[in-house]
Amino acid sequence: MTPEQRRSQIVGHVRAGGRATVEQLADALTISRETIRRDLSVLDSQGLLRKVHGGAVTPEPGVFAAGREDPFHARMGRNVAAKRAMARAARALFRPGDSLLIDTGSTTLILAEELAHCRGLTVITNSAAIAALAAKGEDGSVFLLGGEFRRGGQECVGELVLEQIRQFRATHAVLTVGAVGPEGFMNYDLQETQVAKAMAKQAAQVTILADGSKMDCLATFHLGPLAMARRLVSDGVPKELASSLREAGVEMIVVD
Repeated sequence: MTPEQRRSQIVGHVRAGGRATVEQLADALTISRETIRRDLSVLDSQGLLRKVHGGAVTPEPGVFAAGREDPFHARMGRNVAAKRAMARAARALFRPGDSLLIDTGSTTLILAEELAHCRGLTVITNSAAIAALAAKGEDGSVFLLGGEFRRGGQECVGELVLEQIRQFRATHAVLTVGAVGPEGFMNYDLQETQVAKAMAKQAAQVTILADGSKMDCLATFHLGPLAMARRLVSDGVPKELASSLREAGVEMIVVD
């Protein structure tokens, strides 16, 4: 049995019951517990399972839902390992007492799963899925912005959302984007761009999450210049674009 075949069987066992212990998996596959633990770490980094103490569980339904046909859930299946690594790096930036304005995106949804393990955060978001995940954190608060509801991304947009954002001041705005180029940060959706702009305006500092596929690209709507961001978290930034980001004073956190 190859490692790939073994890990595929592990995923099948965990998903069949929703969770499985290391001992159960070792007995079912007749392999050592140490091998199981190593495989669970690999599968967790790939976003296929969620490693927990003593075993593994299936990922949050709101994050890795299968069988969906809309574009948002299609994006959830792309670059999962990179997005997970970015989310973990971003999670380390926040401290108890911080407040976060978070917009809707596949990477911020994975970030919200990581924030469920944090304490003392205040999260303000227009995403119902992000709110549900962030609410699992201890000693924190979650504010869900309401407006026109979009089923695909489980998000609210429109003037009602923008009006509510203006009532908050936050330590951080954590935003995803559709493209990053020398011109700045861009998105493909007008209403999502409006939400992101409003959040950036109400935050002391802006953190952008964008994987390598978004680099040196163009999108329809301009969110803001590179200098609008305090930092960029990514899994890869081309050399020339990295130079532009440094000139704009943007800190880059590049994960493996």
